Amino acid sequence: MKLYYSHNLNPRVAVAVARHLESPVEFVRARPFHPAQIEGFRKLNPNTRVPVLEEGGRTLWEADAIACRLSQLAASDFWRSGTEMPEMIKWISWGTHHLTQAASVLYFEHVVIPQFPPQMRPPSVEPVKLQEALQEFRQFAAILDAHLKDREWLLPSGISYADFRVATSLPFADEAGLPLREFPEVTRWHEQLSQLPAWRDPFEGLDQK
Repeated sequence: MKLYYSHNLNPRVAVAVARHLESPVEFVRARPFHPAQIEGFRKLNPNTRVPVLEEGGRTLWEADAIACRLSQLAASDFWRSGTEMPEMIKWISWGTHHLTQAASVLYFEHVVIPQFPPQMRPPSVEPVKLQEALQEFRQFAAILDAHLKDREWLLPSGISYADFRVATSLPFADEAGLPLREFPEVTRWHEQLSQLPAWRDPFEGLDQK
């Protein structure tokens, strides 16, 4: 079983889940847009994106689906299957379509674009779009901050995949210019999450393999 990954937002979540669950996967760093890899990678995922889980000749795309499958294989309730599952999915969806979507604009501008050589850099995000994204991040982070007051994790019964998914962008807060410190409960929650080695540094030792 292989997990193809990169260091970007969604693949980072998938790798963190695999390491948290101690999944028996071979980690394969991929660059699906590289001219030498794109056609071969298209056979794994026609979208030419990571993460991808390859298992028994079949492939599974998307971080959430991979997290679900790895939890099944580990017989873990990290992906809830009981009465808390709707609440968990609510937070997964909310985090993806609101908090992370706002943060990803800032992440792209301040983290992704500088990684390109100057002659190959994509255009910068328009300043008005950056300000809109910052405003939206503050709006949604305030909702999360209120929810986390007097709560250890997002779900009453303890840590779940929802915590990883909602926190997708937060390891890059400083680099991306996310005003995380304005939200003490979110800060406290993410610092607690970062005590887990799998979340703090999911790529530790992988890229040398």
